[in-house]
Amino acid sequence: MRPALLASFCVLVAACESDLTVSPSTVEWMEWPAEVPVATPFMVRMLVSRPGCSQGVYKPGASADQSAVTFAPYFLVKDKPQICPLEALQRDIYYVDLDTVGTAPGLAANYVRTFEMRASSSVYGPERLTAADVDVPLRTYGEVTVRLNDPDSPESTTRNAGGFANKFVDNGCVQLRPAGGLGWSYVLEDQADTSGLAYAFVRGYVHDVVTPVCGQTRVFELLSRN
Repeated sequence: MRPALLASFCVLVAACESDLTVSPSTVEWMEWPAEVPVATPFMVRMLVSRPGCSQGVYKPGASADQSAVTFAPYFLVKDKPQICPLEALQRDIYYVDLDTVGTAPGLAANYVRTFEMRASSSVYGPERLTAADVDVPLRTYGEVTVRLNDPDSPESTTRNAGGFANKFVDNGCVQLRPAGGLGWSYVLEDQADTSGLAYAFVRGYVHDVVTPVCGQTRVFELLSRN
């Protein structure tokens, strides 16, 4: 059994003794520092799919081994189905991803090296899970570089990112909007490289540029899409 899912299994056993059910989730978008100090926990922003109207209690399911950091998020929800309030449905409250921050464990290293950043994800595109979906697939969202103490201090302004996203054009400026997000996006650094960005799984990084793009100096550099 994967270490990241072991904690979920243990919680599942406990939930069987109550009226709670483990509802696995997926990470639609994730971003984190490109470089981190050795053995130091760091913060990861995630957009996580919700379990419908049963909001429940969110658990990030974070773990780490010698090669990767993994997030396998889940919710503890009531066994009894809940009816979505009409007002909430009209505002799509339950269909907007949870915008949350998780803590990644500190990573051990004797030299400067990279770890993969992985998370539970749908394989073909954004989709909702049910409580029956126990073995959720894992996907690699990118990498994080672990640096030792000075003079190898981590660079602190660049953030790596990955997940499902769409492009949209605002006043002629192409931007990348994480799927499931609400009202926030990043200007694409390369305004000509925009093909295949309809619910694509992308990897890249957010950084500062000297020459503004669409008036912005904080932009998204696209590295891959599929």
